[in-house]
Amino acid sequence: MKIPSLLATVTSVMLAGGAFASDDPIRIGVPVGLSGANSVVAPSVVQSAELAVEQINAAGGVLGRPMELVIADDASGAAGAQKAFDSLVFQKEVDVLISMETSAARNAGLPIVSRGQVPYIYTSFYEGRSCNPYLFVNAWVPEQQVPPIVDYLNAEGAKKYFLIGSDYSFGRGMLEFARSYVESTGGEIVGEEYLPMDGSDWTAIISKLKASGAEALITSTAGGAPNVTLTKQMRGAGVDLPYANLAVDEGTAKNMGADAAGILISASYVTGIDSAENKAFLDAMKAKFGDDLRTPNDLSVPQYEAVYLYKAAIEKAGCTDARAVLDALDEVSFTGPRGTIQMSKQHHAPLTMYLGQVQDDGSVKVVGTFKDVDPGEQCPKL
Repeated sequence: MKIPSLLATVTSVMLAGGAFASDDPIRIGVPVGLSGANSVVAPSVVQSAELAVEQINAAGGVLGRPMELVIADDASGAAGAQKAFDSLVFQKEVDVLISMETSAARNAGLPIVSRGQVPYIYTSFYEGRSCNPYLFVNAWVPEQQVPPIVDYLNAEGAKKYFLIGSDYSFGRGMLEFARSYVESTGGEIVGEEYLPMDGSDWTAIISKLKASGAEALITSTAGGAPNVTLTKQMRGAGVDLPYANLAVDEGTAKNMGADAAGILISASYVTGIDSAENKAFLDAMKAKFGDDLRTPNDLSVPQYEAVYLYKAAIEKAGCTDARAVLDALDEVSFTGPRGTIQMSKQHHAPLTMYLGQVQDDGSVKVVGTFKDVDPGEQCPKL
Protein backbone atom coordinates (compact mmCIF):
# COMPACT_ATOMS: atom_id res chain seq x y z
CA MET A 1 0.00 0.00 0.00
CA LYS A 2 1.45 3.37 -0.99
CA ILE A 3 1.63 6.13 1.59
CA PRO A 4 -0.23 8.79 -0.50
CA SER A 5 -3.35 6.61 -0.42
CA LEU A 6 -3.40 6.94 3.36
CA LEU A 7 -4.21 10.65 3.24
CA ALA A 8 -7.85 10.17 4.12
CA THR A 9 -9.71 10.43 7.39
CA VAL A 10 -10.07 6.69 7.98
CA THR A 11 -8.65 3.84 5.92
CA SER A 12 -8.97 0.12 6.67
CA VAL A 13 -6.17 -2.20 5.58
CA MET A 14 -6.02 -6.02 5.78
CA LEU A 15 -2.53 -7.15 4.98
CA ALA A 16 -1.34 -10.37 3.42
CA GLY A 17 -1.88 -13.67 5.14
CA GLY A 18 -2.85 -17.24 4.49
CA ALA A 19 -5.70 -19.39 5.73
CA PHE A 20 -6.95 -18.48 9.22
CA ALA A 21 -8.99 -20.41 11.75
CA SER A 22 -11.30 -17.41 11.86
CA ASP A 23 -11.85 -14.63 9.34
CA ASP A 24 -12.87 -12.26 12.15
CA PRO A 25 -9.93 -9.81 12.23
CA ILE A 26 -8.23 -8.34 15.26
CA ARG A 27 -8.55 -4.63 14.52
CA ILE A 28 -5.70 -2.25 15.38
CA GLY A 29 -6.64 1.42 15.36
CA VAL A 30 -3.81 3.78 14.36
CA PRO A 31 -4.69 7.45 14.92
CA VAL A 32 -1.70 9.39 13.57
CA GLY A 33 -0.86 12.85 12.22
CA LEU A 34 -1.04 12.32 8.47
CA SER A 35 -1.65 16.07 8.30
CA GLY A 36 -0.34 18.85 10.53
CA ALA A 37 2.95 18.94 12.44
CA ASN A 38 3.52 15.18 12.46
CA SER A 39 2.93 14.72 8.73
CA VAL A 40 6.71 14.63 8.13
CA VAL A 41 7.15 11.48 10.20
CA ALA A 42 3.70 9.82 10.15
CA PRO A 43 4.26 7.92 6.87
CA SER A 44 7.21 6.06 8.39
CA VAL A 45 5.03 5.12 11.36
CA VAL A 46 2.35 3.70 9.08
CA GLN A 47 4.96 1.73 7.13
CA SER A 48 6.27 0.12 10.34
CA ALA A 49 2.77 -0.89 11.39
CA GLU A 50 2.09 -2.32 7.93
CA LEU A 51 5.22 -4.46 8.03
CA ALA A 52 4.46 -5.83 11.50
CA VAL A 53 0.90 -6.81 10.55
CA GLU A 54 2.02 -8.35 7.25
CA GLN A 55 4.66 -10.46 9.02
CA ILE A 56 2.27 -11.60 11.73
CA ASN A 57 -0.46 -12.51 9.23
CA ALA A 58 2.02 -14.34 7.01
CA ALA A 59 2.94 -16.46 10.06
CA GLY A 60 -0.67 -17.39 10.75
CA GLY A 61 -2.00 -14.37 12.60
CA VAL A 62 -2.82 -14.33 16.31
CA LEU A 63 -4.82 -17.13 17.87
CA GLY A 64 -5.72 -18.15 14.33
CA ARG A 65 -7.10 -14.72 13.42
CA PRO A 66 -5.69 -12.11 11.03
CA MET A 67 -4.69 -8.63 12.15
CA GLU A 68 -6.11 -5.57 10.40
CA LEU A 69 -4.98 -1.92 10.51
CA VAL A 70 -7.54 0.86 10.66
CA ILE A 71 -5.76 4.16 10.10
CA ALA A 72 -7.17 7.57 11.00
CA ASP A 73 -5.72 11.06 10.53
CA ASP A 74 -5.68 12.90 13.87
CA ALA A 75 -4.35 16.07 12.15
CA SER A 76 -1.59 16.17 14.82
CA GLY A 77 -3.81 18.01 17.30
CA ALA A 78 -6.57 17.82 19.89
CA ALA A 79 -9.63 18.48 17.71
CA GLY A 80 -8.55 15.98 15.06
CA ALA A 81 -7.69 13.39 17.70
CA GLN A 82 -11.14 13.58 19.28
CA LYS A 83 -12.71 12.79 15.91
CA ALA A 84 -10.20 10.06 15.08
CA PHE A 85 -10.41 8.33 18.47
CA ASP A 86 -14.19 8.52 18.53
CA SER A 87 -14.41 7.00 15.05
CA LEU A 88 -11.94 4.22 15.79
CA VAL A 89 -13.32 3.26 19.20
CA PHE A 90 -17.08 3.64 18.74
CA GLN A 91 -17.66 3.33 15.00
CA LYS A 92 -14.86 1.06 13.78
CA GLU A 93 -14.85 -0.79 17.14
CA VAL A 94 -11.13 -1.51 17.12
CA ASP A 95 -9.66 -3.92 19.67
CA VAL A 96 -6.68 -1.72 20.50
CA LEU A 97 -5.14 1.66 19.69
CA ILE A 98 -1.44 1.73 18.81
CA SER A 99 -0.12 5.13 17.80
CA MET A 100 2.58 7.77 17.59
CA GLU A 101 0.92 11.13 18.25
CA THR A 102 1.56 14.60 19.57
CA SER A 103 0.91 14.99 23.29
CA ALA A 104 -1.99 17.29 22.46
CA ALA A 105 -3.59 14.50 20.43
CA ARG A 106 -2.88 11.88 23.10
CA ASN A 107 -4.36 13.99 25.88
CA ALA A 108 -7.48 14.69 23.84
CA GLY A 109 -7.93 11.02 23.01
CA LEU A 110 -7.45 9.55 26.48
CA PRO A 111 -10.96 10.34 27.80
CA ILE A 112 -12.37 8.50 24.78
CA VAL A 113 -10.05 5.56 25.49
CA SER A 114 -11.31 5.45 29.07
CA ARG A 115 -14.93 5.66 28.00
CA GLY A 116 -14.50 2.92 25.42
CA GLN A 117 -12.25 0.82 27.70
CA VAL A 118 -9.81 0.04 24.90
CA PRO A 119 -6.10 -0.72 25.44
CA TYR A 120 -3.87 2.06 24.09
CA ILE A 121 -0.15 1.60 23.38
CA TYR A 122 1.47 5.00 22.90
CA THR A 123 4.59 4.71 20.75
CA SER A 124 5.86 8.29 20.79
CA PHE A 125 8.57 9.73 22.99
CA TYR A 126 6.94 12.33 25.21
CA GLU A 127 7.20 14.55 28.31
CA GLY A 128 6.27 11.77 30.74
CA ARG A 129 3.72 11.10 33.49
CA SER A 130 0.69 10.42 31.36
CA CYS A 131 -1.07 7.84 33.52
CA ASN A 132 -4.22 5.93 32.68
CA PRO A 133 -5.18 2.30 33.36
CA TYR A 134 -5.61 1.73 29.61
CA LEU A 135 -2.37 3.44 28.53
CA PHE A 136 1.02 1.74 28.02
CA VAL A 137 4.14 3.45 26.65
CA ASN A 138 7.12 1.83 24.91
CA ALA A 139 9.01 5.04 24.07
CA TRP A 140 11.29 7.30 26.07
CA VAL A 141 10.55 9.96 28.68
CA PRO A 142 12.74 12.92 29.81
CA GLU A 143 14.47 10.92 32.55
CA GLN A 144 15.84 8.63 29.84
CA GLN A 145 16.58 11.18 27.13
CA VAL A 146 17.73 14.52 28.56
CA PRO A 147 20.64 13.69 30.93
CA PRO A 148 22.97 12.24 28.23
CA ILE A 149 22.58 15.40 26.14
CA VAL A 150 23.14 17.89 28.97
CA ASP A 151 26.05 15.90 30.40
CA TYR A 152 27.70 15.90 26.96
CA LEU A 153 27.22 19.65 26.46
CA ASN A 154 28.50 20.35 29.98
CA ALA A 155 31.61 18.31 29.24
CA GLU A 156 32.11 20.42 26.11
CA GLY A 157 32.17 23.53 28.31
CA ALA A 158 28.61 24.85 28.05
CA LYS A 159 27.25 26.65 31.11
CA LYS A 160 24.70 29.08 29.66
CA TYR A 161 21.72 27.48 27.91
CA PHE A 162 18.87 28.86 25.78
CA LEU A 163 15.66 26.81 25.49
CA ILE A 164 13.17 26.95 22.59
CA GLY A 165 9.97 24.93 22.37
CA SER A 166 6.55 24.49 20.83
CA ASP A 167 3.89 25.84 23.18
CA TYR A 168 2.08 22.69 24.26
CA SER A 169 2.51 19.92 26.80
CA PHE A 170 5.43 18.16 25.09
CA GLY A 171 7.45 21.30 24.39
CA ARG A 172 6.95 22.77 27.84
CA GLY A 173 7.21 19.45 29.69
CA MET A 174 10.50 18.49 28.07
CA LEU A 175 12.05 21.91 28.63
CA GLU A 176 10.84 22.01 32.24
CA PHE A 177 12.81 18.83 32.85
CA ALA A 178 15.77 20.16 30.85
CA ARG A 179 15.78 23.40 32.87
CA SER A 180 15.76 21.47 36.13
CA TYR A 181 18.54 19.14 35.03
CA VAL A 182 20.72 21.93 33.63
CA GLU A 183 20.40 23.90 36.86
CA SER A 184 21.06 20.79 38.99
CA THR A 185 24.38 20.35 37.18
CA GLY A 186 25.47 23.96 37.72
CA GLY A 187 24.28 25.44 34.43
CA GLU A 188 22.23 28.58 33.83
CA ILE A 189 19.18 29.16 31.64
CA VAL A 190 19.61 32.55 29.92
CA GLY A 191 16.42 32.39 27.86
CA GLU A 192 13.31 30.27 27.31
CA GLU A 193 10.91 30.96 24.45
CA TYR A 194 7.90 29.24 22.85
CA LEU A 195 5.94 29.43 19.61
CA PRO A 196 2.46 27.92 19.01
CA MET A 197 2.60 24.34 17.74
CA ASP A 198 1.57 25.38 14.23
CA GLY A 199 3.81 28.46 14.20
CA SER A 200 6.51 28.78 11.56
CA ASP A 201 8.10 32.23 11.98
CA TRP A 202 10.89 31.96 14.54
CA THR A 203 12.51 35.35 13.71
CA ALA A 204 11.84 37.12 17.02
CA ILE A 205 12.93 34.13 19.10
CA ILE A 206 16.12 33.71 17.08
CA SER A 207 16.94 37.39 17.69
CA LYS A 208 16.59 36.85 21.45
CA LEU A 209 18.78 33.75 21.21
CA LYS A 210 21.54 35.64 19.41
CA ALA A 211 21.49 38.43 22.00
CA SER A 212 21.39 36.13 25.04
CA GLY A 213 25.02 35.12 25.38
CA ALA A 214 24.00 31.46 25.34
CA GLU A 215 26.72 28.84 24.93
CA ALA A 216 24.37 26.00 23.96
CA LEU A 217 20.84 25.58 22.64
CA ILE A 218 18.24 22.94 23.52
CA THR A 219 14.99 22.77 21.56
CA SER A 220 11.79 20.79 22.04
CA THR A 221 9.38 21.37 19.18
CA ALA A 222 6.47 19.34 17.81
CA GLY A 223 8.05 16.46 15.87
CA GLY A 224 8.25 17.10 12.15
CA ALA A 225 7.54 20.46 10.50
CA PRO A 226 8.50 22.81 13.38
CA ASN A 227 11.89 21.08 13.62
CA VAL A 228 12.46 21.83 9.95
CA THR A 229 11.37 25.47 10.00
CA LEU A 230 13.22 26.38 13.21
CA THR A 231 16.49 24.78 12.17
CA LYS A 232 16.39 26.24 8.66
CA GLN A 233 15.76 29.74 9.98
CA MET A 234 18.49 29.45 12.62
CA ARG A 235 21.02 28.31 10.05
CA GLY A 236 19.97 31.17 7.79
CA ALA A 237 20.51 33.60 10.66
CA GLY A 238 24.02 32.29 11.25
CA VAL A 239 23.38 30.53 14.57
CA ASP A 240 26.19 28.03 15.09
CA LEU A 241 25.90 27.24 18.80
CA PRO A 242 26.13 23.65 20.01
CA TYR A 243 22.57 22.53 19.35
CA ALA A 244 20.62 19.66 20.94
CA ASN A 245 17.15 18.84 19.67
CA LEU A 246 14.92 16.81 22.00
CA ALA A 247 12.34 16.10 19.29
CA VAL A 248 14.13 15.40 16.02
CA ASP A 249 14.20 11.83 14.76
CA GLU A 250 16.58 10.29 12.23
CA GLY A 251 14.04 10.42 9.42
CA THR A 252 13.30 14.11 9.95
CA ALA A 253 17.02 14.83 10.14
CA LYS A 254 17.46 13.34 6.68
CA ASN A 255 14.63 15.51 5.37
CA MET A 256 16.34 18.60 6.81
CA GLY A 257 19.46 17.97 4.75
CA ALA A 258 22.59 20.00 5.50
CA ASP A 259 20.73 22.19 8.01
CA ALA A 260 20.65 19.25 10.46
CA ALA A 261 24.41 18.66 10.46
CA GLY A 262 25.87 18.80 13.97
CA ILE A 263 22.58 18.49 15.86
CA LEU A 264 22.80 16.32 18.96
CA ILE A 265 19.99 13.85 19.52
CA SER A 266 19.28 11.29 22.23
CA ALA A 267 17.25 8.35 20.96
CA SER A 268 16.24 4.79 21.75
CA TYR A 269 16.65 3.86 18.08
CA VAL A 270 19.11 4.70 15.32
CA THR A 271 19.42 2.77 12.07
CA GLY A 272 23.05 1.94 12.89
CA ILE A 273 22.22 -0.40 15.80
CA ASP A 274 24.37 -3.48 15.19
CA SER A 275 22.10 -6.44 15.90
CA ALA A 276 20.61 -9.32 13.96
CA GLU A 277 17.10 -8.11 14.81
CA ASN A 278 17.73 -4.60 13.51
CA LYS A 279 19.35 -5.90 10.32
CA ALA A 280 16.41 -8.22 9.69
CA PHE A 281 13.97 -5.36 10.29
CA LEU A 282 15.78 -2.97 7.94
CA ASP A 283 16.08 -5.64 5.25
CA ALA A 284 12.36 -6.41 5.52
CA MET A 285 11.45 -2.73 5.32
CA LYS A 286 13.59 -2.26 2.22
CA ALA A 287 12.16 -5.37 0.59
CA LYS A 288 8.57 -4.28 1.22
CA PHE A 289 8.74 -0.58 0.40
CA GLY A 290 11.72 -0.24 -1.93
CA ASP A 291 12.18 3.34 -3.15
CA ASP A 292 9.09 4.43 -1.18
CA LEU A 293 10.71 3.52 2.16
CA ARG A 294 10.74 6.31 4.72
CA THR A 295 13.76 6.22 7.01
CA PRO A 296 12.97 4.05 10.08
CA ASN A 297 13.38 6.17 13.19
CA ASP A 298 12.77 6.65 16.89
CA LEU A 299 9.08 7.35 16.25
CA SER A 300 8.35 4.57 13.76
CA VAL A 301 10.27 1.62 15.22
CA PRO A 302 8.34 1.65 18.54
CA GLN A 303 5.18 1.35 16.42
CA TYR A 304 6.49 -1.84 14.83
CA GLU A 305 7.47 -3.28 18.19
CA ALA A 306 4.16 -2.30 19.82
CA VAL A 307 2.18 -4.40 17.34
CA TYR A 308 4.28 -7.39 18.37
CA LEU A 309 3.89 -6.55 22.07
CA TYR A 310 0.12 -6.48 21.58
CA LYS A 311 0.33 -9.84 19.80
CA ALA A 312 2.29 -11.28 22.74
CA ALA A 313 -0.28 -9.93 25.23
CA ILE A 314 -3.17 -11.51 23.31
CA GLU A 315 -1.35 -14.83 23.23
CA LYS A 316 -0.61 -14.66 26.95
CA ALA A 317 -4.21 -13.72 27.73
CA GLY A 318 -5.60 -16.30 25.31
CA CYS A 319 -8.12 -13.77 23.99
CA THR A 320 -8.58 -10.15 22.92
CA ASP A 321 -10.66 -9.20 25.94
CA ALA A 322 -9.46 -5.75 26.96
CA ARG A 323 -9.09 -6.51 30.66
CA ALA A 324 -7.13 -9.70 30.07
CA VAL A 325 -4.86 -8.01 27.53
CA LEU A 326 -4.21 -5.08 29.89
CA ASP A 327 -3.25 -7.49 32.64
CA ALA A 328 -0.76 -9.15 30.28
CA LEU A 329 0.81 -6.07 28.68
CA ASP A 330 3.32 -5.32 31.44
CA GLU A 331 4.39 -8.97 31.62
CA VAL A 332 5.21 -9.67 27.98
CA SER A 333 8.29 -8.60 26.03
CA PHE A 334 9.45 -8.45 22.44
CA THR A 335 13.00 -8.54 21.10
CA GLY A 336 13.19 -6.36 18.00
CA PRO A 337 15.25 -3.57 16.41
CA ARG A 338 15.81 -1.76 19.74
CA GLY A 339 16.54 -4.92 21.72
CA THR A 340 14.20 -6.45 24.28
CA ILE A 341 11.30 -4.15 25.20
CA GLN A 342 8.98 -4.71 28.17
CA MET A 343 6.55 -2.11 29.51
CA SER A 344 7.09 -3.35 33.04
CA LYS A 345 7.87 -0.11 34.92
CA GLN A 346 4.57 1.58 35.75
CA HIS A 347 3.32 1.02 32.17
CA HIS A 348 6.63 2.35 30.77
CA ALA A 349 9.77 0.63 29.48
CA PRO A 350 13.45 0.67 30.47
CA LEU A 351 15.36 1.51 27.28
CA THR A 352 18.88 1.58 25.92
CA MET A 353 19.57 5.16 24.80
CA TYR A 354 21.94 6.37 22.11
CA LEU A 355 23.53 9.82 22.09
CA GLY A 356 24.08 10.72 18.47
CA GLN A 357 25.23 13.59 16.26
CA VAL A 358 23.70 14.22 12.85
CA GLN A 359 26.21 14.08 10.01
CA ASP A 360 26.28 16.06 6.75
CA ASP A 361 24.33 13.33 4.91
CA GLY A 362 21.62 13.16 7.59
CA SER A 363 22.91 9.93 9.13
CA VAL A 364 23.47 9.75 12.87
CA LYS A 365 26.87 8.98 14.37
CA VAL A 366 26.56 7.38 17.81
CA VAL A 367 28.84 9.07 20.33
CA GLY A 368 27.52 7.36 23.47
CA THR A 369 25.41 4.34 24.51
CA PHE A 370 23.53 4.00 27.80
CA LYS A 371 22.12 0.55 28.58
CA ASP A 372 18.69 -0.12 30.09
CA VAL A 373 17.97 3.41 31.31
CA ASP A 374 15.15 3.39 33.84
CA PRO A 375 12.15 5.66 33.11
CA GLY A 376 11.93 6.66 36.78
CA GLU A 377 8.71 7.29 38.67
CA GLN A 378 6.04 7.81 36.01
CA CYS A 379 2.79 6.27 37.23
CA PRO A 380 3.30 4.86 40.76
CA LYS A 381 -0.43 4.48 41.42
CA LEU A 382 -1.03 2.16 38.48
